[in-house]
Amino acid sequence: MSITVTIFLFFQATAQQTGALNWLQQKYVDGGIFMHPILATMIIGLAFCIERLWTLNRATVNTKKFLVEVKKALDTGGTQKALEVCANNRGSIASVFQAGLLRAEEGIEAAEKAIISYGGIEMAFLEKGLIWISLMISLAPLLGFTGTVQGMIEAFDAIKEARNISPEIVAGGISIALLTTLFGLVVAMILQVFYNFFVSRIDRLVIEMEESSIELIDSLVLLRSGKKTVESARR
Repeated sequence: MSITVTIFLFFQATAQQTGALNWLQQKYVDGGIFMHPILATMIIGLAFCIERLWTLNRATVNTKKFLVEVKKALDTGGTQKALEVCANNRGSIASVFQAGLLRAEEGIEAAEKAIISYGGIEMAFLEKGLIWISLMISLAPLLGFTGTVQGMIEAFDAIKEARNISPEIVAGGISIALLTTLFGLVVAMILQVFYNFFVSRIDRLVIEMEESSIELIDSLVLLRSGKKTVESARR
């Protein structure tokens, strides 16, 4: 936490003196050739983050409201009416329900197997792209460290050519070398925050799918026994 605060204060103080954009441009140029792949990892990682944000937003629905609509449809029009409700709603839960309702006529076990199978497909769809965000999180600091090693080698080469251990030569070379590590760590931290947010959001969606699927199976059992699902749920 203290490292993050120090980096933030460093960026803030520098931005107030010279302007954030000009400072970033200057440091980007000073960082050398390894700044380009670090920037590429940030762009690629953020692109996947934007795609996941859009996908997870579309996959999220008001679960309680949707369940009530499906149960009312089962009571009034059976599985066909419930299928219409699922078709008119977006999200992973609606897709899983639709898969189960399509097999409901074959029996409760068939519906349950369809829900489990399609639930696994939906989970894989929700997690799609996270592996690439994780890869960018790993690559960014590694590229930064590699750039630092290259910068240190160049600094020692400069000392060798000058045949003199000058503080200016050493300090300048090390400062430029450490820029890649700084930017690599910052990129990794930004992407890590997004990654953890996506994982927690997916976990919540999966739990909602599992709980809702259990309620759907219970509703189908009640429907086959001639009972009302909404009235039973209230009791």
